[in-house]
Amino acid sequence: MNTENNMNKFDYIVEQFADLQILRYKVEGFESLTLEQKKLVYYLSEAALEGRDILFDQNGILNLKIRRTLEAVYLNYDGDKTSRDFLAMEVYLKRVWFSSGIHHHYSTDKFVPDFSEEFLERAIMSVGTSFLPLEENQTVEDLCKEIFPVIFDASVMPKRVNQADGEDLVKTSASNYYCGVTQKEAEDFYSSMKSDDNHTPVMYGMNSRLVKEDGVIKEIVWKEGGEYGTAIKKILFWLDKAMAVAENETQKEVIRLLMEFYRTGDLKAFDEYSIQWIKDTDSRVDFVNGFIESYGDPLGMKASWESIVNFKDMEATHRTEVISENAQWFEDHSPVSPDFKKTEVKGVSAKVITAAILAGDLYPASAIGINLPNSNWIRSVHGSKSVTIGNLTDAYNKAAKGNGFRDEFVYSDYEKELMDKYADTTGDLHTDLHECLGHGSGKLLPGVDPDALKAYGSTIEEARADLFGLYYMPDVKLVELGLTPDAEAYKAEYYSYMMNGLMTQLVRIEPGCCIEESHMRNRQLIAAWALHNGAEDNVVEMVMRDNKTYVVVNDYEKLRVLFGRLLAEIQRIKSEGDYEAARALVEKYAVKVDPKLHAEVLDRYRALKLAPYKGFLNPVYTAVRDAEGNITDITIDYSEGYAEQMLRYSREYSNL
Repeated sequence: MNTENNMNKFDYIVEQFADLQILRYKVEGFESLTLEQKKLVYYLSEAALEGRDILFDQNGILNLKIRRTLEAVYLNYDGDKTSRDFLAMEVYLKRVWFSSGIHHHYSTDKFVPDFSEEFLERAIMSVGTSFLPLEENQTVEDLCKEIFPVIFDASVMPKRVNQADGEDLVKTSASNYYCGVTQKEAEDFYSSMKSDDNHTPVMYGMNSRLVKEDGVIKEIVWKEGGEYGTAIKKILFWLDKAMAVAENETQKEVIRLLMEFYRTGDLKAFDEYSIQWIKDTDSRVDFVNGFIESYGDPLGMKASWESIVNFKDMEATHRTEVISENAQWFEDHSPVSPDFKKTEVKGVSAKVITAAILAGDLYPASAIGINLPNSNWIRSVHGSKSVTIGNLTDAYNKAAKGNGFRDEFVYSDYEKELMDKYADTTGDLHTDLHECLGHGSGKLLPGVDPDALKAYGSTIEEARADLFGLYYMPDVKLVELGLTPDAEAYKAEYYSYMMNGLMTQLVRIEPGCCIEESHMRNRQLIAAWALHNGAEDNVVEMVMRDNKTYVVVNDYEKLRVLFGRLLAEIQRIKSEGDYEAARALVEKYAVKVDPKLHAEVLDRYRALKLAPYKGFLNPVYTAVRDAEGNITDITIDYSEGYAEQMLRYSREYSNL
């Protein structure tokens, strides 16, 4: 597909199945990069794709075997591929691809297959053994006995990440980060590794699996020559090529240090890499590649593998540069206690980026903003780097135009007009404030363990960042800085946030379930707390009209005051490591769902025939070479379909 000739008819929506919608994103500006920058994007993209199998394995010990078995059936089944069972298996496989495993990428509940066990057994038997992922001396019957309970028995590995209060979160989670250990044993193991007087602690356990063998608990480290070593070796191959075309010496050093980390597994090397990565603010092309976010670990320590390759959107970055240049002002005027503020905000760099490739835990579903590194002491001493992914946000907005959602759930024409006029701008701005300032704000008190909040840490951290952004959205300072067009704009984000937190995000929850995902818990915590604590002044209310529930914000100024109060308390909890307060706040406001409201929201949303979750296909980059084999250009193509891309990735990047 020639992107220049198809810009006006670019089709953002690819297909829809189950509760998922697949979109494309445009990589505008790629053609204007220099040849060396294009080659850098290409090499880093290959490094990103080589790690695909790592996340599948992290998400569940049998995920790769199940994926490969289903792919073999999908491609080689000799029966009726239009039968109900086969089509249901196709949807199941597409969901496995999307979620990098058999558990939902967001709820972490195990998928319920809509095809029979008998069908799958017959289908597998019809496939030649050379296509199946059989171990040495393993029969097809053995393969079925191994994977069928995991696929069909609802009691086996029901949750990838269990967050239920009072349960052993390690033993009841299916993620492949622990083997044979209890939650207490894992917590005790890492507590014994931490030193109270260490001001520069590494992120213990980040890149390893914790196992008990012959009664001894030990770490199996992910590195070259260790676990995931075959995939990491391929990643290193492409990183080495990328280093040769790095834009400058700083970026070259970033890549070198990342390669050292991958080769040694040394967490101090990862810190050195992170510090150097923060310093690289001059390069147009940038990337993340490694073990990054800990949402997939019920204890919030083990990091899932992910990668994104991107380049700076020069025009849009002005907005985030303005925010980062004023970071100290925002910190100084925050409503939190002075004891918990940074006296000097260091190294906050921010930019709007154009995603060029997504991989691992950022593919197909991706964040729209990122703030790294996650190390608290590095943030405090060296600062952080924040990005808003502009072309993904643009794709979401373009795909959602005219889908009927606002007409169904927004209370009145007043709120609709606010959202039509301002929502795209204020949504992006809230993301910027969340990533650029929220995550980088505040400080831990001396001696507080960064992991003190345990399973509640991720929810509290996301709430802290969201509240920081929400508190400042109405501030006259944002109008003065040109970040909002006028004093009314913030109301679009306030209304959208409260509606989502109290109602519409429930479309992502199955009937009868509680909220477990950290970002969803964060949003309900904030919205439900504001509803409850503003009740006396009727700041926000839930009203019925024509037998439908709506959110109404009656006093936007008082809502800001409420956000400020909650931000102060959330920061106190974080700074002091107050586990019991975190637990009480999350369990009271963030977890439970009103079943009657939930059923209503699901019915209204279902009538719109929309998918609550969205993800992206990657473009395809191809190196153009001359007769001597030298790269003369990198072309970009958007025509690859969903199944086509997933099957190609399984062929070309199956490294474990």
